[in-house]
Amino acid sequence: MNARKPEQVAAPFDFKGISKTLLKKMYLRMVRAREFEEQLYYLFLSTPMPGTMHQATGQEAVAVGVASALEPDDYVTSTHRGHGHCIAKDVPLDLMMAEMFARRNGVCKGMGGSMHLCDFSRNMLGAFGIVGAGIPIATGAALSSKVRGSNQVAVSFFGDGAINEGVFHEALNMASLWNLPVVYVIENNQYALSMPNELVSAVTDLSSRGCSYNIPGKTVDGNNVTAVYKAAKKAVKNAREKKGPFLLECITYRMRGHARFEPASYRNKAEVAEWEKYDPINRFKQSVIKEEKLTQEDLKKIEQQVEKEIEEAVAFAESGEHVGPHDYLQYIYEDQTLVGEAA
Repeated sequence: MNARKPEQVAAPFDFKGISKTLLKKMYLRMVRAREFEEQLYYLFLSTPMPGTMHQATGQEAVAVGVASALEPDDYVTSTHRGHGHCIAKDVPLDLMMAEMFARRNGVCKGMGGSMHLCDFSRNMLGAFGIVGAGIPIATGAALSSKVRGSNQVAVSFFGDGAINEGVFHEALNMASLWNLPVVYVIENNQYALSMPNELVSAVTDLSSRGCSYNIPGKTVDGNNVTAVYKAAKKAVKNAREKKGPFLLECITYRMRGHARFEPASYRNKAEVAEWEKYDPINRFKQSVIKEEKLTQEDLKKIEQQVEKEIEEAVAFAESGEHVGPHDYLQYIYEDQTLVGEAA
């Protein structure tokens, strides 16, 4: 079974109305996400690392395009494949890397690891290992925003595999009924682990599913950061203006396996090779230079900056203290003395 072909969804880049400063930030965030995960891949091969990770190589434009349309205090929920979402929300690389090493100086004090990254100081409400688990959390954050009158918008990222979970339908129904300021973002990388979505979804135009709940939707080229940004900007603006939720489908492709070292043998090599030609970072780089919006030197400086940031993040992580066996006692909702005595 073949995934959708990239030429079927590819859209030209549209830089109109996007400042040079924002274009640089988009490239910086995409490169950070790519290089952070590439460094993690190397570390898992060469260094004793706890837990596991799920890479989003090839999907960076979705996280960055949507996050670029948000205000710093807007809410985001993520998935088990959440490094890029955290980076797009400007969670510091050193704190994320320390978390991957299970160190006390990690963003979650070494208690979360890859699949449970969060940073409440930036309203990054968390990555979730359970498929679809972030959808109701974002819905709840949107309800909180409405009740408090804070004008904040919530965004939930989830994969195509989550659209058949019951919570997807329950949350969208609630969000529509209560006119909540929430944007649901389907990262359609076309495989729920090894299952092509056309084998499990009778309707493969996933953004159309919102019509069942009177929620408008749109499908965009998820490997084109400007297309994602412009669609997300409209959706976020409508939500902030109290016009209700939106369902945004971003068609993209996961270049690596489902989790680290998983071979993805269910995909044929020709399919992967074809999608590699539509790499979101390379496409952006070629287009932004061709349209003379940024220079080769601009991009090179950003790449060098990220290289230095990654090196410093690894050094910061390695310098941190290992998590201790009783650290968890600081973060549970019980009397610590009693818990300690029981232990």
